[in-house]
Amino acid sequence: MSQPATPQFGKLRSFFWPIYSYELKKILPMLLMFFFINFNYTVLRDTKDTLVITASGAETILFLKTWGVVPCAFIFLILYAKLSNILSREGLFYAAIVPFIAFFALFVTVLYPNRELLHPHASADYLESVLPVGLHGLVACFRNWTYSLFYIFAELWGSAVLSLMFWGFANEITRVSESKRFYTLFGVGANVAMLISGPAIVYFSDIRAFIPAGVDAWQVSLNYLMGMVVAAGVAIIGIYWWMNRNVLTDPRFYDKSDVKSGKKSKPKMGIMESFAYLARSKYILCIAMVVIAYGVSINLVEVTWKGQLKLQYPDPNDYSRFMGYFSTCIGAATIVMLFVGGWMIRTFGWGVGAATTPVILLLTGSLFFAFILFRDNLSGLMAVMGTTPLFAAVLFGAIQNVMSKSTKYSLFDPTKEMSYIPLDPESKVKGKAAIDVVGARLGKSGGAFIQQGLIIFLNTTIAGITPYVAVIVIGVSVVWLYSVRSLNTQFLDLTKEEKVPAQDGKKESLATANA
Repeated sequence: MSQPATPQFGKLRSFFWPIYSYELKKILPMLLMFFFINFNYTVLRDTKDTLVITASGAETILFLKTWGVVPCAFIFLILYAKLSNILSREGLFYAAIVPFIAFFALFVTVLYPNRELLHPHASADYLESVLPVGLHGLVACFRNWTYSLFYIFAELWGSAVLSLMFWGFANEITRVSESKRFYTLFGVGANVAMLISGPAIVYFSDIRAFIPAGVDAWQVSLNYLMGMVVAAGVAIIGIYWWMNRNVLTDPRFYDKSDVKSGKKSKPKMGIMESFAYLARSKYILCIAMVVIAYGVSINLVEVTWKGQLKLQYPDPNDYSRFMGYFSTCIGAATIVMLFVGGWMIRTFGWGVGAATTPVILLLTGSLFFAFILFRDNLSGLMAVMGTTPLFAAVLFGAIQNVMSKSTKYSLFDPTKEMSYIPLDPESKVKGKAAIDVVGARLGKSGGAFIQQGLIIFLNTTIAGITPYVAVIVIGVSVVWLYSVRSLNTQFLDLTKEEKVPAQDGKKESLATANA
């Protein structure tokens, strides 16, 4: 007969795995779904950067985010809002994810192999001859339009599938009391995916050693990478289909009576009415400010770093291989932070967990910019250490990105998604769509727009605007922390009176459930 767990063992178990055995039927499929979604997210993120940056330079990203990603995000939002009034939840999920899978299959089989025929090099050369140097990044978007389209679809995968579809599904079927135990663990599946996708990217980027001379090594790498993306996409659809028929039919895991309902007389809103409704909600606006602040901050830091990375690794296979190692490090660091983050949220509350990401990004970002600005003074030290200032900047930026992204995945994402749970269904669907699809893109494109403006106004390069970018990052981080403070007060007010079902079917207060 087995011995009962000691209090110490119980505390250790709750730290690493705060899940009851009967809940495995619900959380394991969610972990697996998040694994495949984030597997694709990692592969697509690294591939889109490799395609665009090695072909056109990091400046191209600034124009793509502003003039490509944001308009397409608005188009997606309009279609999503209209389809949400027509399709069921399950049908809406399929309608959102299938076009992505189809495009990535089309890109690797048709668009990339025929890129020389499809890319308008003559027209692009003419535009470069008549337009100012500051607009050459925009011309590069036009010249390599198939790469630009791939970049847009890859960017929207993170917003549309990862943030909107998965987290929207999770928020609907998860109670607040469950979320404090579940949501950080969802990230485990996501970051185990990085530990697998990172080495896979490295392996298929090093494929030049195994193919005959004269064969396009990057084409072969793309075939394997996009093949994995399509296979993972099919697995996501299969898991979602299974959960709708085997998990959501179990009242222990999903009860429609627990879902907050709005006024019965309120009709479903159109897209403009949705924005007007959300603009009147201080709570929704605070979530939007947090999301936009993250997007602006991370974009300002990342583009500066990727400009250095392109100089160090101009070949697409070399660039992709480095990104594979980078993603592996993010996965390992985030898995550790997920357990620490879950403990922080359960111990110190939502506010401390939500404030950790801006604090980390502010500190590490400031150190990275300081190194970029003063690295010439350290050239002697770099020579003694057997490296170059450029490679040191690449490594320093990679460390900064690993730290900021690991806290983002382990604390920013879970706390942001928890903030949606107390809302009524109308606000969850329309509000989350507006914030995650458009707000997130506005954040990243806002950072890109700031950098574009500085480059054109100062007639310089990314390196030349670094001092100004550093100051802006500090300012945005302060606004971010203020928004978190306001949102924390409202979140506590909304959740303190919520009732959740106990295991015996009786109702108990949220405070009791969280004790």
